[in-house]
Amino acid sequence: MRRLVCTVWIPAVLLCAGCGAASSARERALPFRARATTRQSVNAPPPAFSPASFWNRPLPADAPLDPSSSAIVSAFSAEIEADERPRHWPWINTTSSSVPIYTVPRHQPRVRVRLDPPSRSRALEAAWRSVPLPSEAQPAAGNEKVLVVWQPSTDRLWEFWRMVHDQSGWHATWGGAMRHVSRNRGVYGPHAWPGAQRSWGVSASSLELLGGLLTLRDLARGSIDHALEIGIPNVRAGVFASPAQRTDGTSPAPLALPEGAHLRLDPNLDLQALHLPTLTLMIAQAAQRYGLIVRDGSPNLAFYAQDPTPTGTDPYAGPTGYFEGKFPRELLADFPWSHLELLAMHLHLARTR
Repeated sequence: MRRLVCTVWIPAVLLCAGCGAASSARERALPFRARATTRQSVNAPPPAFSPASFWNRPLPADAPLDPSSSAIVSAFSAEIEADERPRHWPWINTTSSSVPIYTVPRHQPRVRVRLDPPSRSRALEAAWRSVPLPSEAQPAAGNEKVLVVWQPSTDRLWEFWRMVHDQSGWHATWGGAMRHVSRNRGVYGPHAWPGAQRSWGVSASSLELLGGLLTLRDLARGSIDHALEIGIPNVRAGVFASPAQRTDGTSPAPLALPEGAHLRLDPNLDLQALHLPTLTLMIAQAAQRYGLIVRDGSPNLAFYAQDPTPTGTDPYAGPTGYFEGKFPRELLADFPWSHLELLAMHLHLARTR
């Protein structure tokens, strides 16, 4: 239905991926690990969702694989490695087509965010009538204009798609709201909010944006202790896999991955022997222990990292930033795609209108 896409431009790609902003003189003088402690902010959220959630639960080494695992992974990794078009490189979305998070205190002043048009969901319109949204909030750059508000004190969050501010106030075209975040699995459905539907949420799969987001907290800690969400090209049409609730897939290929598919790196693969860049190793370790979940369609394979705009800095940029002065495609060049495995899928037919 709707999806976040990665926009990659050359040469403006540096700005898209959060690589182009200059580091401060103080940050440039600090090594990678020392800088990490300076990046924590009120906008770096604590862990989200239930500890038993598919986002947070470590995978057993003997987790059952899908019968089509070998064939699908072979097709998937071959597609990634064979595509030499710059706009289709594997990427990490940060300051464009990713997720700025505003983590707010209990007494944050509230505003109304209007759903355009409100008739699309009266329940969602009602959920947005009182949102603890900071006045300085900025949606993500790009066409999607995504924004997430998280209020840990009330255990609630709100997310918005195509959010804008004009003379009449805040508006968004779609999104979601969730109560009891710490008990939720990290997916929209009837239990998320009174009147909530499975069609809620920014992602095309209804998977909540925070569950698999690479956060500034993860990077500051040097460890990603949850599954990661990915966007992929050529999402399979007509079906989706649990825990996804829907899909916008269009590919008729029988070996295309559906939204909701859960991949993991072979647990017997020796990641240290690959000599990967620091961030790439962190991603690979998370993929091995927790997995990668297909959240959306995208022109290229894309990971989603927290948009640092609310912090006023760009911790990904520069030689001592988290990208180590490299493009995301360089960081991901040696990622062991062919060693992925597809976990057993529970497929559902896509709902038609």
